[in-house]
Amino acid sequence: MEWYTFGQMLMAIRIGQKAVTPDGRTLRRSSAGLFWKGGRQDGKIVEIRDYLFTDLWRIEEDEESGEEAGKREAVERKEREMLENQYEELRWEYLIERRGGADNTGRGGEHG
Repeated sequence: MEWYTFGQMLMAIRIGQKAVTPDGRTLRRSSAGLFWKGGRQDGKIVEIRDYLFTDLWRIEEDEESGEEAGKREAVERKEREMLENQYEELRWEYLIERRGGADNTGRGGEHG
């Protein structure tokens, strides 16, 4: 059985899975976000609060999320594409800025 800190759990949990603390608090990841499962917070979106950072979490498949798990690959592919697009955009901006900086120092571009 593998245990995660809150930050590690956020990086590892996939759509259609749930994370459980040793005392039984449970949250579920869906394509719409992270929601509490069971208890008085059932169905409410998880608010990241300081106490969550001191918990250990175990990740497991959520049998009740069968339909969500079926969407997992498509949603994760879309997430990857969005991240790749953001990376490429920032990389392009960095390269343009870098070239502009070289021109301003007189080390590149036109000589005058």
